[in-house]
Amino acid sequence: MSEIKKTIIWYDTPKKHADLKIRWKYDDLGQTEFFRLLSDVYLSQDERILAIIGEYQEKKMIQNKTKRKKTKKIYKGAEKVKSNFSLKEDEVESIFDLLAEEHPDL
Repeated sequence: MSEIKKTIIWYDTPKKHADLKIRWKYDDLGQTEFFRLLSDVYLSQDERILAIIGEYQEKKMIQNKTKRKKTKKIYKGAEKVKSNFSLKEDEVESIFDLLAEEHPDL
C-alpha cells in the first residue's frame, strides 16, 4: 500500500523565492529535498535547529522565558537518558509522551 502524502504550501515574496532558488542551485539541492531535510532535522529535535528555534522564539516573544527554559530542560533530560541507556527511537517517543502527560502546559 502506498503512503499517503500531504502538500505543504506557504506564500512569500518573489525576491525571497528567487534567492532560495539561487541558493538551492548553488548547493545542488531541490526545493523538495531542502524542505524534507529541514522538516526531518526539526522533527528529530536536532539541537542545532532547536537553538535556532529558541533564538527565534525569544526574538519574537513567541513563548515566555519560563516555558522556553522548561522545554530546554526537558530536551536536555531526554538526551541524557537517551545516551545513558542507548534508547531506540520508539522508546524515546514513549518518554516524550510521558513527559507531555506530566507537563501538559508545555
